[in-house]
Amino acid sequence: MVLIGSIDQGTSSTRFFIFESDTAQVLFHHQIELKQSFPHNGWVEMDPKELLSTTQECIEVTCKKLVESGKSLSDVKAVGVTNQRETSIVWDKVTGEPLFNAIVWLDARTADLAEQLTKKTPNNNKDHFRSIAGLPIHPYFSALKVKWMIDNVPEVKNAVDQDRALFGNVDSWLIWKLTGGTHVTDVSNASRTLLFDIAKRQWSAELCDFFGVPMGILPKICSSAEVYGSIKDGALKDVVISGCLGDQQSALVGQNCVAAGMAKNTYGTGAFMLCNTGTDMIVSKSGLLTTVAFQLGAEEPVFYALEGSGSIGGTVVRWLRDNLGIINASDDVESLAQLVDTTSGVYFVPCFTGLYTPYWDPKARGTICGLTQFTTKEHIVRAALEASCFQTREMLDAIQQDFGKKLQLLKVDGGMTKNALLMQMQADILGFDVVRANMPEVTGWGAAVAAAIGIGALKVSDYCNRSDTSAQVFHSTSEQHTREEKLKQWKNAVQRSLAWAT
Repeated sequence: MVLIGSIDQGTSSTRFFIFESDTAQVLFHHQIELKQSFPHNGWVEMDPKELLSTTQECIEVTCKKLVESGKSLSDVKAVGVTNQRETSIVWDKVTGEPLFNAIVWLDARTADLAEQLTKKTPNNNKDHFRSIAGLPIHPYFSALKVKWMIDNVPEVKNAVDQDRALFGNVDSWLIWKLTGGTHVTDVSNASRTLLFDIAKRQWSAELCDFFGVPMGILPKICSSAEVYGSIKDGALKDVVISGCLGDQQSALVGQNCVAAGMAKNTYGTGAFMLCNTGTDMIVSKSGLLTTVAFQLGAEEPVFYALEGSGSIGGTVVRWLRDNLGIINASDDVESLAQLVDTTSGVYFVPCFTGLYTPYWDPKARGTICGLTQFTTKEHIVRAALEASCFQTREMLDAIQQDFGKKLQLLKVDGGMTKNALLMQMQADILGFDVVRANMPEVTGWGAAVAAAIGIGALKVSDYCNRSDTSAQVFHSTSEQHTREEKLKQWKNAVQRSLAWAT
């Protein structure tokens, strides 16, 4: 029996799973919720040490469960890593200490910097580097976060000047710490930095120079499935780390969307839709990102994807719970929203730190439209759920326009998908089937698949032929004119949220 471990380090929590490689069954797992800090309006930070310590604790607790069950730790042959993308960390390679908090992907502090850099391009165009990086100049991506730290954090600037600084997204930080000094990333994470040439699959000197990021602080770029190093201590000492994927690409692999034309949407802190475009790199004209999907082995081809990135997801549920107190627990949203049949004309655009696909407006802010004396908290909660559905519809429309093909179904995963009402609403707003994976932990499973491939315990061809016959399908029950009219009203609400922040 081959067991594979999987680190799933996300924005809301850290998790560790032990999977049975043949069946994809989760044997044991442990999860720890994480803290986020908001030092200023629009700023979102996390403690890099907490990201590491919770990872280590999750590994130890899960391994203890495995041993207590009578199984052997020696059966765990490899570990994969999947992570929140774009979240940027700079640390001292001599002391191993982080030099500043991790700046989270949601963070909007570099909105003004993005405008300044855009003005430096020949045509004042935020899409100037799309042909190289596949991405717009936007606070979302790592390059601007690193430049901000170099310009504003003396400890970072000094470390850069003394050749002591290392940069990485969360994958690089964890692998560096767990292996005792291996500084690597994979192609999927590298493609989220705005410093990576996605066609040449290497760091771009032009981009690094433009954003003021020295190339010497960047990690080595590897494939998504190969041995990077061994864990140096703890319950899994000497077990290799052999898989690495950004969380959304990991979900794409976990959903077995490994052929061109297959698409998935993950409903997590945000909502992220990826459509596999095969080995063809399509530069979007519809506000999508062009990203590396995966490379499952150093000698395997690189697959690309079009991505719709959304800031609206589980964040709004947490906001309803923590900021407004409308719900006591996240699971309450479904039962509360079911108490009304419609939103009664209420449209909620909860873009707390800007809008992503297809608008890319970091200064958009949340708004609720259509309030009347009849409006209740149930209408607002239902409108919050609809917001995720409308956002997904806009991303899917953009993908179909760029890809040039109609999609027939959408595979879905993530914490919010256990909400059956949300899934039915999503099918009705899309107008076609939504397929929910029977296994909710597809993101962790994707990293485990990469790790198994990385040690030769699983062949890419064998994995491609697997199918999930237990997935649940939600069929659309809406009429086209109804969903198109609702989409029109949603877009009207979005227009009122744009360019709000000063």
